[in-house]
Amino acid sequence: MAKAIRLHETGGPEVLKLESVDIGEPGPGQARVRHTYVAVNFIDIYFRTGRYPLPKPNGLGSDAVGVVEAVGAGVTDVKVGDRVGYLIGPQGAYSEVRLMPADVLIPLPDGVSDRTASTLMMKGMTVQYLFRQVFPLQGGETILYHAAAGGVGLIACQWARAMGVTMIGTVSTDEKAEAARANGCAHTIVTSRENIAERVREITGGKGVPVVYDSVGKDTLEASLDSLRPRGVLVSNGTSSGPVVIDTMALAAKGSLWVTRPAMMHYIMPRAHMLDMARELFGHVLEGHIVSEPNQVFELADAAEAHIAIESRRTIGATVLAIRP
Repeated sequence: MAKAIRLHETGGPEVLKLESVDIGEPGPGQARVRHTYVAVNFIDIYFRTGRYPLPKPNGLGSDAVGVVEAVGAGVTDVKVGDRVGYLIGPQGAYSEVRLMPADVLIPLPDGVSDRTASTLMMKGMTVQYLFRQVFPLQGGETILYHAAAGGVGLIACQWARAMGVTMIGTVSTDEKAEAARANGCAHTIVTSRENIAERVREITGGKGVPVVYDSVGKDTLEASLDSLRPRGVLVSNGTSSGPVVIDTMALAAKGSLWVTRPAMMHYIMPRAHMLDMARELFGHVLEGHIVSEPNQVFELADAAEAHIAIESRRTIGATVLAIRP
């Protein structure tokens, strides 16, 4: 038996229940992974509240790191004792041990600790596909990135700096602005007192930016569109403030703008491509371009407290659950 957070109904953080579950042996194509750290992501809140539907009862959580304990028949991608991480597959990462499809497990390189990797699986790979695939940056661009002091945002700050990209980042407080700048964000906009689009135009000499990466959604939609240059691209990669509704006539009026709503699943497979993405990400870490550690660490039993912290906007950087041996 192992401990796991289970979800029997949607609602507030109180619906997260710590229960004992029977794990069993891995079947064909599966591996049993004993976790060391589990990432907490904003998308977990969408599943908990029902914004994204999930059959009940169910586990929660999409990415974690740990050690392979056992493998089933036909598994050749990983072996017992391998340190691995993952970011796709069935929900249920909030657990001590679980069975996973072996073909989604990513080997962790020497030199990247489990603690560091726990902040990179979903968050670092998100930056990879946003910056290198959805709107491929070449270096030299000036971009607008919302929530620059979040778990994904701080990695984005460092990746942009490594590529020679000038990043304008929005944040909600001066403390978060300082964190974003310390990680490589060239300009910060404190949304509680500054007009986003006006500041972007000021920084860019009135031109606007070619791309906006917006994980906030409803509250920043108009500012994002007004920050783009003609034929610019809005990458709507999240809706933490609520879903967005796009007026296509407004896109034409504001400069024949483009909008895309990417999903990781459409950019990460097949497995060989996923491993290439991970190699690029870990390469930046090993070269010292990206330094990432969790800023908030909770026990598995305190998953509800982790959700409360994230929803209250108190957190800076990554939040993880530490799984004690």
